[in-house]
Amino acid sequence: MTPLVMIPGMMCDERIFAPQIEELASKRSVHIADISKHDNISDLAADVLSHAPPKFCLIGHSMGGIVAMEICAQDPKRIEKLVLIDTNPLAELEEVKLKREPQISDALTGKLINVIRDEMKPNYLASSENQDIILNICMEMALSLGPKVFINQSRALQGRSDQQNNLTVLDMPVLIMCGSEDKLCSIEKHELMHNMISNSKLEVIKNAGHLPTLEQPAKTTEVLKKWLMH
Repeated sequence: MTPLVMIPGMMCDERIFAPQIEELASKRSVHIADISKHDNISDLAADVLSHAPPKFCLIGHSMGGIVAMEICAQDPKRIEKLVLIDTNPLAELEEVKLKREPQISDALTGKLINVIRDEMKPNYLASSENQDIILNICMEMALSLGPKVFINQSRALQGRSDQQNNLTVLDMPVLIMCGSEDKLCSIEKHELMHNMISNSKLEVIKNAGHLPTLEQPAKTTEVLKKWLMH
């Protein structure tokens, strides 16, 4: 079975996909990509490609989805199927670029925990009884990666290209998935991608925000398994 490459979002690691890895790794080899070492999307995509199997299915969440789109632009023939989860095909808005500057300054001066706690985490999740547990996982992932990775990834997102033209020429099967209550990457952005990509399917996960892999793990895994096997 074709190997699977999974790309976590900003300040996330394999823990963001833990429930899915547990299920999917029994049937195929699973590789978790590292997007921590460069401060631009193009180099991050090239780095993932250099470590990936010759042919693979690709799943990208959030910033990982942005890197996945760039991978498709650089070497589409290696990708058998693509999954984009809670992500954004557009270049970063100027107002968002500007908001990142004080966050980067805080990260440089030992206040990364404040940035994650006060500015990023509140935007992530739909309300649920598991919210605190998931937020703690997010904090642990972010602090284990640290300020240098935060700055690299912030700069990469600031400078990213618009991927819309690349999406219109994709011919591999594409699954687009998002949480129904995602405040960071709206359903409209996912509908936009779905309308651009001829061979695509859109799945909206109910009662989930930006992290459906952890907020609705059983439903997310079920959708992924069914689609990857199809």
